[in-house]
Parts: sequence; C-alpha cells; structure tokens
Amino acid sequence: MKNIRNFCIIAHIDHGKSTLADRLLDFTGTVTEREKQDQLLDNMDLERERGITIKSHAIQMEYDHDGEQYILNLIDTPGHVDFSYEVSRSIAACEGALLIVDAAQSIQAQTISNLYLALEHDLEIIPVLNKIDLPAANPEAVTDDIVDLLGCDPSEVIPASAKTGVGIQEVLDAIIEKVPAPKGEPKAPLQALIFDSVYNPFRGVETYFRVKNGEIKKGDKIKFLATGKDYFADEIGTLKLKQEPKKVIGTGDVGYLITGIKDAREVKVGDTVTLTENPTQEAIEGFEDVKPMVFAGIYPVDTEDYEELRASMEKLQLNDASLVFSPESSAALGFGFRCGFLGMLHLEIIQERLEREFDMTVITTVPNVSYHAYNKKNPDEVILVNNPSDLPDPSTLDRVEEPYIKAAIITKADYVGSVMSLCIEKRGQITNQTYLTQDRVELSFDMPLAEIVFDFYDRLKTVSRGYASFDYAPIGMRASKLVKVDVLINGNSVDALSALIHADNAYTIGKKMCEKLRTLIPRQQFDIPIQAAIGAKIISRETIKALRKDVTAKCYGGDISRKRKLLEKQKKGKKRMRQIGNVEIPQQAFMAVLKLND
Repeated sequence: MKNIRNFCIIAHIDHGKSTLADRLLDFTGTVTEREKQDQLLDNMDLERERGITIKSHAIQMEYDHDGEQYILNLIDTPGHVDFSYEVSRSIAACEGALLIVDAAQSIQAQTISNLYLALEHDLEIIPVLNKIDLPAANPEAVTDDIVDLLGCDPSEVIPASAKTGVGIQEVLDAIIEKVPAPKGEPKAPLQALIFDSVYNPFRGVETYFRVKNGEIKKGDKIKFLATGKDYFADEIGTLKLKQEPKKVIGTGDVGYLITGIKDAREVKVGDTVTLTENPTQEAIEGFEDVKPMVFAGIYPVDTEDYEELRASMEKLQLNDASLVFSPESSAALGFGFRCGFLGMLHLEIIQERLEREFDMTVITTVPNVSYHAYNKKNPDEVILVNNPSDLPDPSTLDRVEEPYIKAAIITKADYVGSVMSLCIEKRGQITNQTYLTQDRVELSFDMPLAEIVFDFYDRLKTVSRGYASFDYAPIGMRASKLVKVDVLINGNSVDALSALIHADNAYTIGKKMCEKLRTLIPRQQFDIPIQAAIGAKIISRETIKALRKDVTAKCYGGDISRKRKLLEKQKKGKKRMRQIGNVEIPQQAFMAVLKLND
C-alpha cells in the first residue's frame, strides 16, 4: 500500500491537463509508440472534435523511483464549469491533485473553484506551471500569482511544458514524494467507493471503484449498499490503457468490476461495495447529490420511440451521473422526459451523444430553471415550478421565487466596463471587485440563474475578447417579479414554447420570439398569426402570409362579378382551412428561441 499513489489533474479549461496526462503516460512507458496519440485518454469522438474533456478518465501507471516500483493511479478531469460534478467525483477517490496553471493565461475562475474543492477533501496540492515554452508565457508573474493563491514557496511550483516534455520527471518525483500513500485497513471488511461506471453492450455495466478498506477477490459474492443487491465479481482488474484482469485488488488501489449487471438502474455512482458474508456496517461518505441547474424537455421525434429513448437515457446516465430525468408529457410533443443539466454545454453534449451513440433524434424544448411559487391561501406551501405550465393562476399567486447564483468573473482590467454592463443587463448586482494583479480583476455578482442559462457565457467571451473566465455557485432563492409568456400559433397555445420571464423584459422577448418564429415556420395556404401573450393580454403579433393561389387565372376579361365570385369562394375555403389546419413547427424553432440576441 505504501507504494500506491492516487492523484487527479485539475485546472481551468484548456490549460493542458490532457496533454500533461499524455506525457506522464509516455514517460512511465504505459503506452507504446504504436498506441501514442494526442488526447489519448479522451476516447469519445466529441471530446476529440471539440478539444475538451467531458468525462473523467482513470488509468494506472507503473514507475521506478530510487529502485522502488510505484503504482500511480491517475484520473484526468474536465475543466469546463458544466462538468464540475465529474471533478468532484474524481477528487473523492484521490489523495493528491496536480493543479495546473497556464503560464500565458495565469489563474482563472475554474482554477480557484477546483482548488477549493480539492482543499475541502484535504488533498495534497502540487502546483504545476504549464506551457512555459509559449512566446506569450510570463513564468515569473504567474508563479507569484500561484504563491499568493496557495501560500506555498516559489520553489515548490514546478515549471513544465507538457508539449515539449520539460519538467515531467520533476512532476512524477513530486507525486511520489508529496502525495500521501492511501490509508486503510487491509484486514477490515471490504469497503469500496464507486466513482464511475460505463455501459458495455456485451458485458453489461462496468463499475470503476476505489478500495478504502479490505480487499476484493475474483469470484467474491459482493453487495451494493444503496440497492442492497448481491452479485458475483465475475472479473476484476486494473485500468491500464486496456483493462488488465487481476485475481485480487487490495486496499488503496483503483480498479474495475464486471458482474454482468444489465439493468443500468442497479448501479449508483457514489455507492459502497462490500462483501455479502462479512459486510461493512457503514457506507463511505461519497460526494453530495448533483444539483441540476438547467431543465429542458427531451422528446422523441416519433412517439413510438419513447421506450427506446428511456433505455438510451439510462445507459447515458451510467456514464454521466450528473444527468437527471423524469417522465413528462406535453400537449404539443407527446410523451418525453424532463431532464436536469449542469449547464447549456452539458445539454448540447447530451443531445449530441443521444444522436451519435444511440441513433435517437430528439426534440429539445426551451431550457429553463426551477422556480418556487406560493399561493395566497397557503403562503408557506412551496409549489415547485419546473415547467411554465406548472405556474398557478396569477389571481391566486402570492409570489414567485427564482434561484440566484454568485458569479465570479476574472477578466483583464481593460474589459471591466463591458463585463459590468453585460451583467447589469442580465439583472446582476455587483457585490465585490478585487484587483488580483495590476491587470487582472475579479468581479463578484449576484445574478438570477435564468439569465445565465442561454447565451451569457458566449457573450461574456465576446465582450472580453476571450479573456474573461467564469464560475458560479448557487446561493438560494429570491422573490422576483416573473410573468408567464405564452406563444399562440394560429390561436393555439404551444406549451413547449412558453417561458417564465421577468416582467421588465417580457415585452421585448415576446416581440423577438414572434419575429424569430415568423422566419422559421414555413408558409401555408392560409394566414398564420403568431402571438405572444401574458394571460389574456396579447403583447405582440406577427403574421405569416398565405401562399396565394391565383383562382382568377381562368377568367379572360368578362365581368368583374365573375372574378369576385371566385375570390369569395376561395376566401371561404381559406377560412375553413384555417380552422382545421394544422401548423407544423420545425425542430429549429424550439432551439432558435435561445439565440434571440443573434
């Protein structure tokens, strides 16, 4: 046990985590020349295309240090704020963390947020200054920033370049010397924490675990504490580049377990595995339950695919424990699921993965957040409003509360003005402004979560020319003046397009929605009115003009009354058509509502 080291890599997005992981694998000889490729641990097509890490990836390395053989278990984590749940899970399975800071970009919002997460779990932090080979790098100034943040000695910051391989030896030595060996009782009953799982169509659910106490042998009868079910450990092993089966996995080590479970609901990330015959009495305190920030409905294009979509979502949930969903139905779209996501990028990735990995084409409704409503009759009873259609009648409504977040934005001093005006436009209130250095400012805002859901992150990057970094944490509910804006198409309300909007912005957003939908809905044989309404009051209207068929073409000259008769007949037909006509709303109309500012 004394020769095992479990550590993860944490950093802001694009500071070089995956590249550093590649170099560590090269240096320890874990991968051969033939297996080498960039972003080696990112095995999803989406991760490679976008150049981001979406999943945590675990891998085991062996390394000789001063004549002793060490086992290093590395977990590479994502850097984007939407995938912070993956980071919290990998931190729960480690004793140390490499904190990577880009020598050109210095400390960013996610760097600080991930660092605090690691310090809460008492992890040993090893600061690494990456990308020192870049022409724009400023190693001395950034080292000073790291020293200020961590309170460490400047000599403890390891200068490295994951691209060229500089400083990799020093990083490995620091891991062995500074990261503590795992603690645990090899003789105690088995206690192992599940920190990840994937679905394999041939072998069922593969569970990744970290042993805290005791040991697990191949063929053992094991029990999952959360579900109380028993299984046999058909295969256990360690996670090299390919899985390596083993006979036994001891205290402090990380491995995988295959029990032939086919039902995705039987495995819960954060659960404790123990032996059936000699069970542990207490579950490991894993990590807190995920709190989804953004909600959206996901519906199959064809209602018959509902069960297939449910199976796909369950398999996806295994691989991404931060996805939460429950069944719901909509008058416009039929049966589907109400899903909770950690942010808009997370929503986009899930939609893309459903299409790629499971061939499911889905319709996504307008994302929104969860509100609390209170009735006048019973002002203490909370009514949870996940969907605008759940909002009680305005005449009985006492108040509506919406979730607020504390946003931390770190930017260059030149862009403070434009960042502030963006946040104030999004109903933010500034609470603090700190100069980290002469040129870098940290701004703190209290903002409604609903305002940052759609396009806030993109616009923040635009106004700051890509320099601003953003992180947020929920701070509770606050009362707010919200109204429900309905969209009526041809006189019928489309529930999938309804939205809860602050009263001050309702008119402008309603107008923009109608204008946008007018360009997206195809023309029919009859006029289609598109209206935005608050209750019974129409606040905006656009009309899609009918395609006109020339019924008078066969009248050559002659009396005007003949033409009028034909036109009157056509008018009656169009009126009847409009009463029974059905307007098809294309998929992009549901998503276009998000990009109203484009």
